[in-house]
Amino acid sequence: MPDNDAVSQDEYDLANPRWHLATRLRDVILRRWSAEVRAIGVHGSLAHGDDSDSSDLNLHVVTYRPTAGPRAALRRVDGILVDLSVGTAEEGLRRARELTPRWPLEADRYLTTRDLFDPHAWFAGQRDAHLGKLAETRPGEFSGLARRNWCVASAAHARAVRLAEWYETDAALVLLAEARLHAAMVTGLLSRTYFRNRADAVKRTGLAGADMTELAAVLKAQAEDLTARGRPVDGPLSALFE
Repeated sequence: MPDNDAVSQDEYDLANPRWHLATRLRDVILRRWSAEVRAIGVHGSLAHGDDSDSSDLNLHVVTYRPTAGPRAALRRVDGILVDLSVGTAEEGLRRARELTPRWPLEADRYLTTRDLFDPHAWFAGQRDAHLGKLAETRPGEFSGLARRNWCVASAAHARAVRLAEWYETDAALVLLAEARLHAAMVTGLLSRTYFRNRADAVKRTGLAGADMTELAAVLKAQAEDLTARGRPVDGPLSALFE
């Protein structure tokens, strides 16, 4: 963000090629689909105000009707990777009121948005809807979602160990990265902590450099924590249907 004594926010935005591109995209979208678009905003680093020359532009368009407005797209524009997502207002509010195993990676887009066009404060309503859902969610629901991520992490870790024993190093590293990410999401769910992206998740949980032995210890500790929270990660067949 700019130093208020040195440069105004408007001057900073005009000098930022990602923000400049975002406003150009907004203007094109509103010219072509003015009757279909309810709101336009940016997520990610641009919304947080700490984007850099390597940052993507995450632009979200909220429409009144399904299949209206522009199509979702992922491509480079003027050297900047643009991730354009499109969804209806109804769908966006529904998703904001849901919790999934990927919540630690999804919450940021509901809670941090910088609007480019939002005459009816739709993004603020989405944020309030998500905060309301979090306030009413019991700890057991977060633990249940964490168990799902733990199962994925544990399975990926076991496969990585086996592949490493077979000297399939490249494949083992891919699965090790998957195990780290899902273990990080276990931590995020149990502590109700959300992350900016996958890299942020493994970095903030201290798992970015964890080797197989270290990750095994983390998974063991998480399994004990989940058991203490009311249900073990391993159980009898009947537990599958509870």
